[in-house]
Amino acid sequence: MAALATVAKKVWSARRLLVLLFAPLALLPVVFALPPKEGRCLFVILLMAVYWCTEALPLSVTALLPIVLFPFLGILPSSRVCPQYFLDTNFLFLSGLIMATAIEEWNLHRRIALKVLMLVGVQPAWLILGMMVTTAFLSMWLSNTASTAMMLPIASAILKSLFGQKEARKDLSWESEENAAAVRTNGLHTVPTEMQSLASTEDKDGPEEVEASCSKKEEEYRRNIWKGFLISIPYSASIGGTATLTGTPPNLILLGQLKSFFPQCDVVNFGSWFIFAFPLMLLFLLVGWLWISFLYGGMTLRGWRKKKSEIRADAEERAGAVIREEFQNLGPIKFAEQAVFILFCMFAILLFSRDPKFIPGWANFFTPGFLSDAVTGVAIVTILFFFPSQKPSIKWWFDFKAPNTETKPLLTWKKAQDTVPWNIILLLGGGFAMAKGCEESGLSAWISNQLHPLENMPPVLAVLLITSVIAFFTEFASNTATVIIFLPVLSELAIRLRVHPLYLMIPGTVGCSYAFMLPVSTPPNSIAFASGHLLVKDMVRAGFLMNLMGVLLLNLAINTWAQTIFQLGTFPDWARNHSASVTAPSSTLANGTLRTL
Repeated sequence: MAALATVAKKVWSARRLLVLLFAPLALLPVVFALPPKEGRCLFVILLMAVYWCTEALPLSVTALLPIVLFPFLGILPSSRVCPQYFLDTNFLFLSGLIMATAIEEWNLHRRIALKVLMLVGVQPAWLILGMMVTTAFLSMWLSNTASTAMMLPIASAILKSLFGQKEARKDLSWESEENAAAVRTNGLHTVPTEMQSLASTEDKDGPEEVEASCSKKEEEYRRNIWKGFLISIPYSASIGGTATLTGTPPNLILLGQLKSFFPQCDVVNFGSWFIFAFPLMLLFLLVGWLWISFLYGGMTLRGWRKKKSEIRADAEERAGAVIREEFQNLGPIKFAEQAVFILFCMFAILLFSRDPKFIPGWANFFTPGFLSDAVTGVAIVTILFFFPSQKPSIKWWFDFKAPNTETKPLLTWKKAQDTVPWNIILLLGGGFAMAKGCEESGLSAWISNQLHPLENMPPVLAVLLITSVIAFFTEFASNTATVIIFLPVLSELAIRLRVHPLYLMIPGTVGCSYAFMLPVSTPPNSIAFASGHLLVKDMVRAGFLMNLMGVLLLNLAINTWAQTIFQLGTFPDWARNHSASVTAPSSTLANGTLRTL
C-alpha cells in the first residue's frame, strides 16, 4: 500500500510532463476519423485545449503552438499564421494595458478608490458597495488581477480598524508573497501591491484591540464581514472587466474572431460594446451587492431600523478615520495625476465616440474603413511617453541658472516594458491563429455540418444552455482558453439556427467571465483566497448563486436592449454570405465525412 501511495505521488508530481507526452497520442485517432485537413486542424485545437485546461505548458506557450504545428501539418503557411499574433485587436488591448500602467504609476487608481470609499460611508454594507463599485470601475480599465491586488490591502486596513488587529493576526509579508504566488500560478504578471505601505501605517497608528469579551454572535458577525469584504472584491473585478472591450481578454478575442469569421461585420466596437455591457455590469453589481450583503455584510430587512451597538459605532468611526488618513497621505493632487486623468478621459471618450452606431462618430470625417479602435488607443497612449510629468515653466527657458535636466515623461518605456503582461497578447494571438486555422482548413464547415440536429432548437433555449455550460466550464479552465475553444462552435451553431451570430457569441463571451465558485477559477479569486480568511465552501456558497444570477441577467440583456444595439433580430448579410461559402463545399464534404466515419 505504501509503494502504491509513493507511485501515485510520483505520477502526480510528473503529471504535467505526462499530459504533455500522452495527450498527442490519445488524440491521434482524430486525425484519421475526419477528412485529412479538417482532422489535422481539430487535432491541434483539441491538443491546445487539453494543454490550456491542464496547464501542462504555460498558457502563452501553448498559444504559440499554431506557429509550429499549422505549417508542419499543412494547415496554414507560416506567413499566414504569424500575422494573427499582431492584429489591430492586439494593439487595442496593448494601448489599454499601457494606459493602465500610467494610472498605476502615478497612484491615480488609489486616489479614486479612497475617494469613493469616503463618499459611501462606513457601515459594512455600504463599504462593501463602495469596494465593489470602485473595483469594478478600475477593472474596466486595469486588469482584473491588478484591481484586486490594489483593493485587497485597502480592505484589510479598513477591516483592522473596524475589528482591531487580533481578528486578523496574519503576517502581511506572508500574505503579500501568497498573493504574488497566486498571480504567477495563473500565468499573469505580478502587480506591485500597497500592502507594505499600509502595513507600516497600521502598525504605527493602529487602533486598540477590541475587547475579547464580545458575544459569540458578535464574533460570527465579524467573521462574516471579513468574508463579505474579501469575496466582494474579486467578484466585482470579474464583473467590471466585462463592461469594456479592453477590460478582459475574452472580449477582445470575440472582436478578433468576428473579424476572422465574418470580415464584413462591423457592429462590435468599443462604443457599441460599452452601451450593451455597462448597464449589465451595473445591474449585476447591484444584485451581487445585495446578495453578498445579506449573506456576509450584516444586512437584514430589520437591520435598517435597528440601533447600532456602541462598539460597532466606534469601530465604524475608526474605519472612516483610516480612510480619511490614507487619502490625506496621498497629498494634494499632482500635475502628473491630472495629466494622466485627462488623457485617460480622452482615451475613453474617443474610443466610445469613434463609431457608436446610434449616432455618427468622429471617424466619419476620415476615409471609411481606415480607422479602428486600435488607431485611437495607440494615438492617445503615445502621448504618455513624451508629455512631461512636471508642469512646464516658461521661466525655465530664461533662467540660465536653472538645472538643465531632462523632464521625466508621464511614462517611460522601461516601466511599460516591465509592467505590461506581454503573455496575454500572445494568448490573444493564439486564439486568432486558431480561428484562422478553423476557417482555412474547412473545419468550420465540418463543425457546421455536425450541428445539423440542433437546427430545431429555440434560440432562447440555446442561449440559456450555452451560458450555463460555459459558466460551469470556466470554473475549471482559464476564461481566455474557454472563449477560444467555444467561439468557433458558437458561430457555426448560429449559422445553423439561422440567428444573428452575435446572439450566441456575446453571451458565450461574457459568460466566460462569470466564474465565482472556486479559488482556481480566476486570478482575482486566487488572490482573495490566499489571504487566509476564506474557505472553499464560502466561495462555493456565495458563488453558486452569483453564477446563477449572472446567467439569468445575461439572458435578460441579450433578449432586451442588446437586440436594438446589435440588431440581433435579423440574420445579417455578412452571416448569410458566410453561410453560403460554408455550405457550398459542405454538401460534398458531408458525404465524405459520413463515409469516413
